[in-house]
Amino acid sequence: MSNVSNAKIKPENIKVIQHVTLFSLIINLLLSAIKFAVGIIGSSQVVIADAVHSLSDSATDIAILFGVKIWSAPPDKKHPYGHLRIETLITAIIGITLIAVAIGIGYDAIVSIHSLKADSATCLWIAITGPIISIVTKEILFRWNIKVGQRVRSSALIANAWDHRSDVISSIAAVLAIGAVIIDPKLSFIDNIGAIVVAVFILKVAWDILAPAFSELIDSGASENEQKQILSTVLSFDCVKETHAIRTRKAGNNIHVDLHVLVDGDMSVTDSHVITEKIQKKLTLKIPDIVDVVIHIEPYK
Repeated sequence: MSNVSNAKIKPENIKVIQHVTLFSLIINLLLSAIKFAVGIIGSSQVVIADAVHSLSDSATDIAILFGVKIWSAPPDKKHPYGHLRIETLITAIIGITLIAVAIGIGYDAIVSIHSLKADSATCLWIAITGPIISIVTKEILFRWNIKVGQRVRSSALIANAWDHRSDVISSIAAVLAIGAVIIDPKLSFIDNIGAIVVAVFILKVAWDILAPAFSELIDSGASENEQKQILSTVLSFDCVKETHAIRTRKAGNNIHVDLHVLVDGDMSVTDSHVITEKIQKKLTLKIPDIVDVVIHIEPYK
């Protein structure tokens, strides 16, 4: 038997995700404009890199804003398990975008590391304002997105939250690099080193986002702990003699389970149906992420 009643995202959660993401998009665009402006005026490589990072966040915001309607759609004939893999795909796109941004920032910083002159630090006090504003704003966005993402169980929103946090880290690196150059203009190369550090931080965040997304896209199953819980829950029924061929697959935060259950060969079809319903109900209560359970009854020999 099967139950997919929990597979559909609640309409109110869709609106919440769109509201949070739209606000994040507006803030990202404003921050990008501010950091580009002060970075160019202050001739700061690290601030311009930080601006590019914020601009890339806008692209992921747009992907979530328009993607949530698609991945929240209920199962249909062509997609019997629902559309939540689209959310996973968008999460992976966020990670890949971050990698591309990090490589671009790192490359530009490396090739131009010897092109700066000591007098390029004269306007850095203007450039430092952009990252400072970004640190405060992005940390607020991170906390808001992570809180909402966990509440509505959206991997894409959580990934976007960590994208905001990576911007905080890159802005901190920018402030430190600019501060060093302001103190001693002869250290102007540190501005480029700061940009390289920013790129490394972004790569780390990208990997943390990509690893679980790729794992799901290649059909990795539930965690070892969840599989142990499934096994112990099924075997907790006295009429269940044995269980095997337990298989799980993930779609977003949802877990789909199918397994074979061995019972007394004399058990009637009606009783077998009743026990499958009880097992399914107990599994979904034990592990809320389980939304679909298919049980194949076999006679115990």
